[in-house]
Amino acid sequence: MSMMTALVLAALFATIGSLIAGITSMATDSEVGHASSLQWMARRVGFQALALLFIVVALLS
Repeated sequence: MSMMTALVLAALFATIGSLIAGITSMATDSEVGHASSLQWMARRVGFQALALLFIVVALLS
């Protein structure tokens, strides 16, 4: 496995983990849960962008 494949997989798992954490946080009834779900979803978008960047770099190299 190349280094780029490992980076793409790490970004993939980070995206999935933040998605699950955001959904779990959103399912709680407290105000803190809803605020932290927004943070988790913002992290998910960042991880998705990072994964896309790694994929583009892997395709161009």
